[in-house]
Amino acid sequence: MVVRYRGITRFNHWITAACMIALLLTGAAFFHPSLFWLSKLFGGGQMTRWIHPWIGVLLFFSFLGLFLQMWHLNLPRREDLQWSMQIGDVLQGKEENLPELGKYNAGQKGVFWGMSGLILLLIVTGIMIWEQYFPFLIPIPLRRIAVVAHAAAALGCFFIFVAHVYAAIWTRGTIPAMTRGTVTGGWAFRHHRKWLRELAKRPHEAAAPAAPPPATKSSPD
Repeated sequence: MVVRYRGITRFNHWITAACMIALLLTGAAFFHPSLFWLSKLFGGGQMTRWIHPWIGVLLFFSFLGLFLQMWHLNLPRREDLQWSMQIGDVLQGKEENLPELGKYNAGQKGVFWGMSGLILLLIVTGIMIWEQYFPFLIPIPLRRIAVVAHAAAALGCFFIFVAHVYAAIWTRGTIPAMTRGTVTGGWAFRHHRKWLRELAKRPHEAAAPAAPPPATKSSPD
């Protein structure tokens, strides 16, 4: 087995995911009257309105932990352009036609930077409309714009979140990376060969304890 994520990374990821789900549900409760029933999941309307911004603060700092760990691994590379131009091969599972990739492909990098920008927008606009603590921070016309921007950013997060979950399920062998922290050598070789080669140069970081050596082309997913 190959170590893909450390414990602190997985902790950050699942806290972020839980916050994202809670924010989407609590936010949806106030987005449209027909969805107000969702507030019952959190103890009623007043409680839902109170915890929503605080969960947002927790999401911001949890994602900040992920960002500090991952930003340098998500910088664009030359192979990302080729990967994107061959999206047809990606969808058909013809990964032997794709360039060797580092730890993340262009799609994963899109999720990372998309979430980074949207969460930053959410925390800024969220503070602008947080009347309990910042009632006079900005004028009302600007606050109205912030409300619209906040809702649009939340909607963008929802679509990226769904795409992220779908991709994790669609790419077999991905889920254990965020539950156990490891992937098989075959998975790493097939999807992120360049990253695996880099790990092979640092064997003390690559393999989980009591695991066979990574990276054999014939290894199953």
